[in-house]
Amino acid sequence: MDKWNLVIDIAACTNCNNCAVATQDEYAGNSFPGYSAPGAADVRPLEITRHVRGEGAMVDVHYVPRMCNHCDNAPCIEAAGEVIVKRPDGIVIIDPDKAKGRQDLVDACPYGAIKWNEAEQVPQNWIFDAHLIDQGWIEPRAAHVCPTRAITTLQVTDEKMARIVKDEGLQVLEPGLGTHPRIYYRNIEAVLAHFIGGNVTQGGFNAEGIKIKLMHDGECVGSTTTDAFGDFLFDGIASGNSGYEISYRQRDGQIACHALVGEIQSSRVMQIVLD
Repeated sequence: MDKWNLVIDIAACTNCNNCAVATQDEYAGNSFPGYSAPGAADVRPLEITRHVRGEGAMVDVHYVPRMCNHCDNAPCIEAAGEVIVKRPDGIVIIDPDKAKGRQDLVDACPYGAIKWNEAEQVPQNWIFDAHLIDQGWIEPRAAHVCPTRAITTLQVTDEKMARIVKDEGLQVLEPGLGTHPRIYYRNIEAVLAHFIGGNVTQGGFNAEGIKIKLMHDGECVGSTTTDAFGDFLFDGIASGNSGYEISYRQRDGQIACHALVGEIQSSRVMQIVLD
């Protein structure tokens, strides 16, 4: 059976917030019997988080739309019993009547995607616009209003989706949780990893063409040369690792190293002045 999936391209998201605004507009104050109680005006079912790496002149920013992941192994369903159901097409629905008073279900989602509607006294999630899908829509409003097509919808079998995930290198948030989300991300590597970079100067000027090596526990794990601005960068550094050093050759031919002390918990930017 074909099931619904969402693919979000982080590289194409410009933080225009069209998806968040359109989704809130769809639900705030609007009741969809069997699908959703009226949404709260101050709660967004879909949110965009801002992810910043680096500092000074070496900074990059990425935006990550987040919503209910419609997990195949959803912890919320296990906690809720018949209050939350997963439809055959993959969409997870919190019953707006049976869920009355179940504020405990907010904590059942490890992604923080279940919101508490104080006015209606009901937990709510983004329902993939199931009320529109069931009327024949081919995509939810979030995808429909995205000007860069950063959000796209796929209705395919699980087998075909697995091939797409493999072929296109798609990833999910917090894969270690084992929830098997149906929301996939493209180009999310920059959000999941850190970089080690910096600037090299010589005689007061940016030094172009300087060979820089990244060492890890004494072994070279990457090499590059500085660009016209004297900058270098190594991406894809996993959080929690330690033992990194930057190695380069001084003007007199001597090899020098800058050790990065402690575990890598954020991107590192350094300034190197050649003797």
